[in-house]
Amino acid sequence: MVATTAFVLAFVALGLTTLFIAMGGGPKGARNALHAGASPRGSAVSWGIGVFAAIVGLGIPALILAHNSGAQEKQGPGGVNLTASEIRGRHLFAENCATCHTLGGANAVGKVGPNLDQMRPPSALVTNAIAQGRARGQGQMPALLLTGQDARDVAAFVAAAAGR
Repeated sequence: MVATTAFVLAFVALGLTTLFIAMGGGPKGARNALHAGASPRGSAVSWGIGVFAAIVGLGIPALILAHNSGAQEKQGPGGVNLTASEIRGRHLFAENCATCHTLGGANAVGKVGPNLDQMRPPSALVTNAIAQGRARGQGQMPALLLTGQDARDVAAFVAAAAGR
């Protein structure tokens, strides 16, 4: 959040500087305006443009940040509302499973493992696959990619999101 705010403020400052130079007749005209003082009418127009640019430059990003607060994170595929453990499972799936498996609920497009958008595996089957790997140990999915609560969270997410 801090990095985003700093980026937006730097972008606004750069935009205002560019606007000032452009309105001042280029770099030489802007330099002359800074040193010579401007007429009251020109100063009011400059202030008006600056205020408008600040409102647009800060207001629009602030509205976007306010409405993009993470509420969509609870939304799963097919209108399913995810629990906290399923949301955590989505993040873990994206980090550990998305390179091999396809699952729209996690924006995963892997080609090696089964396409989970075409299946509806129950949580127990996913937990077993995570614990034991697949293809009797000869497959490309190794055993114990995740353990404990992490494995249960991924299994809960896959069970909730797969096939939707």
